[in-house]
Amino acid sequence: MASIIAPSVGAKAGGEGEGLNRIRQRGELIVGIDYVTPSYSAGAKYRTPESLDTEAAEGLAKSLKVTVSTLAVTPQNRFQLLTSGKVDALLVRASDAEIAGFASEARVVVTGYVAQPKLIMRTDTDIKQWSQLKTRSVCVSQGSPYLGSMKARFGAREMVMRAPADALLALRTGQCDATVHDDILLDGMLILPEWKKFSASLPLSGPTTKLVWVIRPADGDVGQAIANLMRAWSKDGFWSGTRKKWVNDVAFEVYLDQNVPDCH
Repeated sequence: MASIIAPSVGAKAGGEGEGLNRIRQRGELIVGIDYVTPSYSAGAKYRTPESLDTEAAEGLAKSLKVTVSTLAVTPQNRFQLLTSGKVDALLVRASDAEIAGFASEARVVVTGYVAQPKLIMRTDTDIKQWSQLKTRSVCVSQGSPYLGSMKARFGAREMVMRAPADALLALRTGQCDATVHDDILLDGMLILPEWKKFSASLPLSGPTTKLVWVIRPADGDVGQAIANLMRAWSKDGFWSGTRKKWVNDVAFEVYLDQNVPDCH
């Protein structure tokens, strides 16, 4: 269930109502996220993005009856953008240690989305342990939280693809030895019969991260509105529905584009 982690002792908690009023008067919610998917270009193949953060931001905006815009943030600039008012809230992936750090400066609301990196390969792969990824090709999507980690941790040769469908398609056609995405998403993908031949994996190895909202201490009303919405989502199955849609959409995109047989 969503909860608010209190701001640090001494943080000013005033301004009740001002945050939501500001957003509604503007008619737009501005959310800082880890990666902003490039705008769709007419004529291009539509691709489902890697992360579900955009759907969450859009869901909050809809509940507030405003539009939404997203701004890419980094660990180096996200608090400056938040405190300066350039964004109304952050929606970022973080470890428990990072969340504790956020809570010393801001209000934090957890979304309930929790994930670890999951690597999948053909079932006849000769890769049986993480150390064997050295120099092997791993497809990673643009915007993936795991971009760079396969190379840094295991010496893998990363191939950056435009979107999850492209990374998964490359696995099926033999362009890469493996691909990595959130376990909670791939677990749903591997239930599909057409993915049985690509269900080989390794024991989960990597930090668990949680998708969290971070709000200015003064914007208690914004934090409460988000917490209320997260509680509603936990009851109505928002995340399970969103995950299922992601799996079905990505699987369909791969199906449409696979005009060559699976590599044998």
